[in-house]
Amino acid sequence: MPVPTLFDPIQLGAIAAPNRILMAPLTRARASRSHVPTPIMATYYAQRAGAGLIISEATGISQQGLGWPYAPGLWSDEQVAAWKPVTEAVHKAGGRIVAQLWHMGRVVHSSFNGGQQPVSASATTAPGHAHTYDGRQPYETARPLDAAEIPGLIADYVTAARNALSAGFDGVQIHAANGYLIDQFLRDNSNQRTDNYGGSPENRIRLLVEVVEAVAAAIGAGRVSVRLSPNGDTQGVDDSNPASVFVPAAAALDRIGIGFLELREPGPEGTFGRTDEPKLSPAIRAAFKGPLVLNSDFTAEEAEAALEAGVADAISFGRTFLANPDLPVRFQAGIALTPDEPRTWYSQGPEGYIDYPFAEVEPA
Repeated sequence: MPVPTLFDPIQLGAIAAPNRILMAPLTRARASRSHVPTPIMATYYAQRAGAGLIISEATGISQQGLGWPYAPGLWSDEQVAAWKPVTEAVHKAGGRIVAQLWHMGRVVHSSFNGGQQPVSASATTAPGHAHTYDGRQPYETARPLDAAEIPGLIADYVTAARNALSAGFDGVQIHAANGYLIDQFLRDNSNQRTDNYGGSPENRIRLLVEVVEAVAAAIGAGRVSVRLSPNGDTQGVDDSNPASVFVPAAAALDRIGIGFLELREPGPEGTFGRTDEPKLSPAIRAAFKGPLVLNSDFTAEEAEAALEAGVADAISFGRTFLANPDLPVRFQAGIALTPDEPRTWYSQGPEGYIDYPFAEVEPA
C-alpha cells in the first residue's frame, strides 16, 4: 500500500474527509453572552472549509458545564437555530464539521450558574484563575457529582449530540481532555472517589465509556469521536500512571467503534502547554484500531513524517488554522504561514478572526 500523505482522503467513521489536515477545536469567544452562536461564526468556519474536517470550538452541553465567556452552547432551541447558518455555510463551501461537546467541570466559575458550586469527580480546586464576565477570579472548590446525578449528565451529552445533528453538524466529538470534567474523572490526582467511578483505572474510565456509549447509541458510533490528552499536567489534572488509564480507555473506545480518536500530546518544547512525560500515542495506537489523529505543535513536515511512519492517520492543527484559513493550500504550495495574534484569540470582534489573509495562488 502506498504511504498516505496529508493530501490524501481518509474515512473518519461515517465522514469522508478529502484530506488529512484537520482543524483542531479552538475556543474563540465569538458567541453571545447567553452562549448563542453569532453570524460572524459562519464566516469564520466557512473560510476554513478546506480542512479535511473541522472540529468546532468547545461547545457547552449545559449551563452547568459552560464557564467560558462568549462560548457557544448546544442545549437550547435558540442555540440550535443559530448553529444552522454556521453548518450550512461550511457545507456550502464544501466542508465538513463536527461539534465538540464540552463540560468544564471544576473550572466553571459559579458566576456563570447563578452562584451554584461547580461540579467535578471530587472536591478539588483547579489552580489559577477563571475567565469570567467580571475579569479573572480564583477557581472555587468543586463539589463531587453524586452518583445519582450521573445519568442526568449523560443525558445532557445525548441531548447535545442530537441537537448537533439537528443543527446540521456531521457528528460530534466528546471533549475528554485538557483537564475538563471527563478528564477530571480519568486521572487520579483529581478523582478521589471510592464508588464505581473512582479508584481503579477501570472505574475511572467508566464515565467516559458510559457517555460515549450513550451518544453512539443516539447518533451512531461512526459520527462520534473523542479527544484525550494522555500525557502531562493540564489545568492541574494529572495522573501517576497515565498508561494504566489511557490505554484501557482507548481499547474501550475501540470496542465501541467510534469514528476516530484525537490525542493532544504536547512535548517538552510545546508552545501551548509542555511536558517531559513521554507520549502515549504508540501504546494507544496498538489499542485503538480506528483512525488516530494527533495534535500539538506539528509543522507540515512533522505531520507528513508522522503519517509516513504510521504513527498517525491524520493531524489536527490549531493556531496555524486560526491564522491561515487556507492552511491546506499553503501546505501544498509551500507558502509561508501567517503568525497568529494572541491578543485577539478571545476578543469579540472580526479582528484576528475573519480578517486573516488568504494566500495568492496561481491557478493550476
